[in-house]
Amino acid sequence: MVGQQGVRYTISLIATHFGDVVAKVCECLIRRGSLSFMEVVRFTELHKGQVKDCLLVLIQHNCVQAFSIPKTVGMGGATKPVTLYMAIFDNIIHRMRFSKFLQIVKEHLGNQCAELLEGFLQHGRLTFELLYDRASGLSGGKAKRDDVLATFNKLVHAHYLERCPKGDPFLESDANDEVSFVRKRTRSGEKTWTIEQEAIIAAAPSDADRFSGILNLMMDTEADIKHIKNDSSLEVSAGNKRKHEALEAEEEIQNTINTIDVLWRANYEKFVQCLKKKTCVANVRSRFGLDAAIVLEAMIESSDHQNARTMNSVSSSMSSIIESVRGKPGGLSMTLEHVRTILEQLECQVCTEETGALYTVGLKDIIENCQNDEVESLVFKKYGKESYRIFRLLIKMGQLVPMDQISDKTFLEKKEAQKILCKLWKDDYLDMEKVNLNVRGRSEVFLWKVNKKVLWELVLNDMFHTALNISQKIAQVNEEFLLSNADVQKLERLRRARLILESSLLKLDDAIMLFHDF
Repeated sequence: MVGQQGVRYTISLIATHFGDVVAKVCECLIRRGSLSFMEVVRFTELHKGQVKDCLLVLIQHNCVQAFSIPKTVGMGGATKPVTLYMAIFDNIIHRMRFSKFLQIVKEHLGNQCAELLEGFLQHGRLTFELLYDRASGLSGGKAKRDDVLATFNKLVHAHYLERCPKGDPFLESDANDEVSFVRKRTRSGEKTWTIEQEAIIAAAPSDADRFSGILNLMMDTEADIKHIKNDSSLEVSAGNKRKHEALEAEEEIQNTINTIDVLWRANYEKFVQCLKKKTCVANVRSRFGLDAAIVLEAMIESSDHQNARTMNSVSSSMSSIIESVRGKPGGLSMTLEHVRTILEQLECQVCTEETGALYTVGLKDIIENCQNDEVESLVFKKYGKESYRIFRLLIKMGQLVPMDQISDKTFLEKKEAQKILCKLWKDDYLDMEKVNLNVRGRSEVFLWKVNKKVLWELVLNDMFHTALNISQKIAQVNEEFLLSNADVQKLERLRRARLILESSLLKLDDAIMLFHDF
């Protein structure tokens, strides 16, 4: 669950990129959940035409997803499809990471692929024709169609680009489930999904279609049109059943999102996966050295995970690890025994199968270690060395600890330890429990621990608050920059200030991803 500061920050991002009116519609969807077109009009008090344009902008840039559900109307119990619009919080937050995404592609596939990806990051969903027109315009008409197609296919095959999901998936109701369209669906033996999660799943194309690329432009056009028509046949037929008095603005939205043209977009999941790999490798490098980082990177790359949040561990055979290690700088000198030693150092679990032994390393543990380091660093900067020692002890023990034991292990006086514990408790960094016992003549004993779930949410909310403040300061510096054309020294000072602020925001985002995306 994202806190209020996270919501404020996402709204600020939308306002910066698209203006206050679009941000107002987006805020309505984030705070109130999935809404119909007329509900958005009513809650925002905007003109229907404005709401229509705002929703189209948000859909174009992958910030909003439409979906339809059946709704019972009238006394006879007849049903009709109703289109709802939901804001996708994660996709909005990813807008601050576009520079990181471009750097990933530049390092992996080169400048040409990065330039092509930039078009999707700037304009959201594009057909290949629009992408080629953009490339041709930037090159002054010198871009060759085959070259652009080859570069495009590189991005698709590397999973940096994907086909867009269905524009308006229809969620079928279950006749035996009377509460199938309340906010959460619960069935015996099944995982609980929100309607919004079901809509995302229903809209997603299969992996075969998602990363199929374009083999031949002329042949592909007809096949893709047929594919899109088949995918959207349900939505179109459902739309035809609507009454003629349906709003013209909403019909235009439907026509736009159900276009027969094949649309492509940046695959954010792939980029988050790359950034998670980078974080894990950096942490292992700092703790175990360069060789351990090379082996971990080889294991991650040889796995087939696509979703960063479900990539809690990776498994690979020794032959796959060695093959990947040998392809990296410094990997040729690593012997088989040395790799085995590193796998033991990483506490890999070994599972024997018919195809051979599989080595599994827990990325979740590495990320938790990164989170602990981040919060410990925060406590050190905010409260000092003694508070850091107490907090780190409680993090490592992971259970309720009496104050006497805390004082003994941290070599602090009991009064000083009690003062620090109370301060951390008041700021919600610690949990405290009072137990009535007769121990050494005392009737009460205070026990202390770190409640990670609660604390991590608090830290994340504070990080979003800080990110909002930095982004507002950047906007202020940019405004001053535009008003200081004549003062060269002031321009240089503002330029340096902006670079420092932007660098700080990117570094802060690395920490935000630890607690929100990984």
